[in-house]
Amino acid sequence: MRAVVLLSGGLDSYTAAAIAQSEGFELNALTILYGQRHAREVEAARLVARALGTARHLELSFDLRAIGGSSLTSDTAVPRGRDLESSEIPSTYVPARNTIFLSLALAWAEVLQAFDVFIGVNALDYSGYPDCRPEFIRAFEALAALATRAGVEGTPFRVHAPLMHLTKADIIRRGVALGLDYGLTHSCYDPGPDGAACGSCDSCVLRARGFAEVGLRDPLGHTTG
Repeated sequence: MRAVVLLSGGLDSYTAAAIAQSEGFELNALTILYGQRHAREVEAARLVARALGTARHLELSFDLRAIGGSSLTSDTAVPRGRDLESSEIPSTYVPARNTIFLSLALAWAEVLQAFDVFIGVNALDYSGYPDCRPEFIRAFEALAALATRAGVEGTPFRVHAPLMHLTKADIIRRGVALGLDYGLTHSCYDPGPDGAACGSCDSCVLRARGFAEVGLRDPLGHTTG
């Protein structure tokens, strides 16, 4: 079985890819260089892809900086110390990012005749992004059946989101059980010039909280600041 996995270099996408591999899928990793300020994660994606032994690792440039609308693709300050229980969608939301990413993954999957796509989105411990919800995944899967030659000819694509209903702690537990080295990953939205995590953006806080709940030390030494 062949699958395309969206691989950012973060903890979640690494775990989702490893789950796909544990289920017997050949991994074809897709990393999108979208003009993100945390480009350090691309280096992490290369390390993760190598550790997983992916069959292919495609790095695709699709620069979203010209569109803007996000603190991850501009010089706008990344929010720190934000109330994670807030219903407000933060400035780190990148307009339609997962729609774009899944579309690119779908295109490559159709060429590879890989009818399974994996994405590490999560609807519990996340920042409230609308394109991380199960409704979005179901809708995109329906779109894939209508918008591709394979779908029209009767071979539907499946979009897997194995982390959707897991807490960050549950995700870490699953990864540890699979033997993953989270020291290879990168999570911070706004790392310093040396690549060190800020410790206070949403992603850093969620990561630190997850490791603390599991009772493990983050191999990167991330702590909330």
